[in-house]
Amino acid sequence: MLFNSIDFAVFLPLVFLVYWCLQRHLKSQNTFLVLASYIFYGWWDWRFLSLILFSTVVDYTIGLRLKSQDGLKQRKALLWTSIIVNIGLLMFFKYFNFFVDSFVTAFTFFGVDIQARTLDIILPVGISFYTFQTLSYTIDVYKGKLKPTTDFIQFAAFVSFFPQLVAGPIERAKHLLPQFEIKRQFDSTYAMSGIYLIIWGLFKKMVIADNCAFFVNQIFENSAHFSSLELFLGAVLFGLQIYGDFSGYSDIAIGVARLFGFSLMVNFSFPYFSRNIAEFWRRWHISLSTWFRDYIYIPLGGSRGKRAYQIRNVLIVFLVSGFWHGANWTFIAWGAIHALLFLPLLIFKRNRTYVETFKINMSQVPRILLTFVVVTIAWVFFRADSIQHASNFILDMLSFNGITIDVFYKTAKSQLFALMILTSVLVMFWLEWSSVQKENKEVILSPYKAIFIAILITFMGVFKNPSDFIYFQF
Repeated sequence: MLFNSIDFAVFLPLVFLVYWCLQRHLKSQNTFLVLASYIFYGWWDWRFLSLILFSTVVDYTIGLRLKSQDGLKQRKALLWTSIIVNIGLLMFFKYFNFFVDSFVTAFTFFGVDIQARTLDIILPVGISFYTFQTLSYTIDVYKGKLKPTTDFIQFAAFVSFFPQLVAGPIERAKHLLPQFEIKRQFDSTYAMSGIYLIIWGLFKKMVIADNCAFFVNQIFENSAHFSSLELFLGAVLFGLQIYGDFSGYSDIAIGVARLFGFSLMVNFSFPYFSRNIAEFWRRWHISLSTWFRDYIYIPLGGSRGKRAYQIRNVLIVFLVSGFWHGANWTFIAWGAIHALLFLPLLIFKRNRTYVETFKINMSQVPRILLTFVVVTIAWVFFRADSIQHASNFILDMLSFNGITIDVFYKTAKSQLFALMILTSVLVMFWLEWSSVQKENKEVILSPYKAIFIAILITFMGVFKNPSDFIYFQF
């Protein structure tokens, strides 16, 4: 069920009304949330509900067993059971065919022709997100950072909570799970802030992301026929598309959760105002980058020890991050590029330069633009169909073979969409710049909130060009 669909527009108010009618009964509220979440997820394919239920039962049971076990070997065995089950499911559904194809390609490279069959596997929506979420629970219970829950309904609600089930934010159990253990009281102010975030997220998705896709698809699918300037603008538009699409989803998820009295973590903090790559990763997909930091980077040793170990740890995290995004070498290349951009900052101890500073001054604009350009070039690998496609795209983009922009005005529709995208992006960045200057992690519209909301809704009605959320494929 898409957030920007008629189905969801009917689903959300009905769930909201029934949910708050049950506010005196915590168990009933949580049970109803589980039911609603399973309906929401099953709208795509009801068969995959069994995977969520299986993962829920496994990790709930392991959590209880960890509570009763004192022996280190037994506890490690339980933890590894959770890791193997969750990662095993993810690897099978997401990466089985990738490994088979890579295996065949490797032997073909050495002149050995082998035959191997791939499977017609359908990727369950959101599997990369909820497997990491349940893993955070068992790992934290194992480490003693979290007490295991004895309420199966609460745990099932935590795993399947529909606002963030299919594309995050990837919530930590120690943040979200306790919210199912306490009674929620309706707060109209908090709910209104949620409605605003929903509208803002829909604007970024429906107006910016979906209409950027109109040009991005044309340019990437026929890149050999466009000028260098058009290719560069295509890469820029994809950067805007994926930001509007994914941060828009996160805003909607956070807003919907607020309607039900829940707080979800901030997943994006104006990443295109970053002054270097390290800051970009502290602002982009925060729930995933902090997950990798806490559960892979730090256990490997983090930034402690010899420089060689530090470099190894950075390379592992970025390559795993790329691989997490999809079963294609382009994602691994994308992760490797970010690792290579990050390593000089680590080596010269500049990776923590902007940890404490959120506010930006005008003298830092050149650094912001430089960071945006290198991130944009890296996005080409993320969007391209293959390494060869990405390489050719970048080579053509850097060949300076022309500065025409015919794709943006060859039809009346193209001209209208181009004007609308430019206007919308300027509005978005202006509002985000205002929020950065006021050191606020949410976009500030006040004192013109009502006017802006009316404009956003109007834009959504006039310039709709619906498409799926990009991160559903991950």
